[in-house]
Amino acid sequence: MKKAIKIIFILVLIGSLGFLGFFVYQKTDNPTQTFETDSTFVTNIEKKTVATGSINPRKEIEIKSQVSGVVDKLFVEAGDNIKAGQLIAKIKIIPDVVALNNAEANLKEAVINFKNAEKELTRQKKLFHEKVISEFEYNQYLLTYNLNNQQVDAAENNLQLIKEGASKKSGAVSNLVRSTVSGMVLDVPVKEGNFVIETNTFNDGTTIASVANMNEMVFEGKVDEAEVGKLVEGMALKLTVGALDSVEFIANLEYISPKGKEEEGAIQFEVRAAITLQSDQFLRAGYSANADIVLERKNDVLAIKESNLFFEKKKVFVEVLIEGEKFERREIKTGISDGINIEVLSGLTSEDKVKQI
Repeated sequence: MKKAIKIIFILVLIGSLGFLGFFVYQKTDNPTQTFETDSTFVTNIEKKTVATGSINPRKEIEIKSQVSGVVDKLFVEAGDNIKAGQLIAKIKIIPDVVALNNAEANLKEAVINFKNAEKELTRQKKLFHEKVISEFEYNQYLLTYNLNNQQVDAAENNLQLIKEGASKKSGAVSNLVRSTVSGMVLDVPVKEGNFVIETNTFNDGTTIASVANMNEMVFEGKVDEAEVGKLVEGMALKLTVGALDSVEFIANLEYISPKGKEEEGAIQFEVRAAITLQSDQFLRAGYSANADIVLERKNDVLAIKESNLFFEKKKVFVEVLIEGEKFERREIKTGISDGINIEVLSGLTSEDKVKQI
C-alpha cells in the first residue's frame, strides 16, 4: 500500500513539473510586448542652416613707413585707441649708400653749374649796362642763373631727405609714422630695433601697426552649396560667438559670393553680414562664430518627432495607436523640419498617438 502511494506521489510530481515547464515555454515563446507612444503637438518650426566663420573689423588699415631704417621709438601698443594723425613710431633712417652718393654728386654738380651761371650773369650784366647786349639777351642769362639756383635748393633738399627724412623748406618729416585713421590698434608687429622697409611701387613695405574701427564689425563665414541658393541678401542672422556662450548677436546678411571654392571635397560660398552692436557690447577681432540663418519658418503647425518616421518606396509612414496595444501603419504627408520636429501636413490629427521608434 505504501509503495502504491509513493508511486502515485511521484507521478503527480512529474506531471506538475511538466505542466509548469509547458507554461513557462508558452510565456517565453509569446512574450507580451509594450511600446512607448508620442502624441502629436502644435509648435513653431524653423528650418535653418549654419554658417561657420569669424568676427572681423569691416576696415582694418595697415600703417606703413615711408622710409627704410630702424624703429627708433614706438608710441602705441595693441589695444590703444588713437586718432587720425597721431604719432605711432619714429624711424631712424639708414641711408641707402647708392642713393646717398647720387644725391651728393647731384648737389656738387648743381653747385658748379650755379657758380658758372653766377659768373656769367655778372659778366653779362656789365655788358648790358654798357648797352653791348639787349635786355632780352640779358634776361636769358638771368633765367639760367635762377634755374641753377633752384637746382641747388632741390639737390640740398633731396640729400637732406635721404639722410634725415626731413625736407629743409617744407619741414615734412617722413621718418615719423602717423596713423591715417582713427580707431583701435589691433597689432604692432614690429619692435624697437627692428629694421623696416619703405612702401613703394616694388614692395608693400613693413607694417608698423594695424588699426581698425571696432564699432563696425562684420561676420565672415562660409555656406555649403546645398544651402546657398536659399539665401537672400537682407536675411537676419543669429550669431553665437564661441568665447561668449551666453551672448547672442544679430547680424544682417549683406554679401553672398558669386563664386564658390572647393574645401575638403565640398564647394563653399563666402558670406558676409553686418553685426549690430549695442553701446555696451564689444567684440574682439578674430573671434570664431556660428551664424544661424533661418531659411523658412512656420508658426503653430501640427508636428511629431522626426525620429518616429520610417520610409518605404519614397513614402513616409508612422505607426498610429488605434486601441489598447494595437497599432496601424499610416502614410502621412510632411512639411518643414528643424532636424528634431517635423510638420505634419496630412494623415494625423491632434488626438493621435504614434509609436516611438
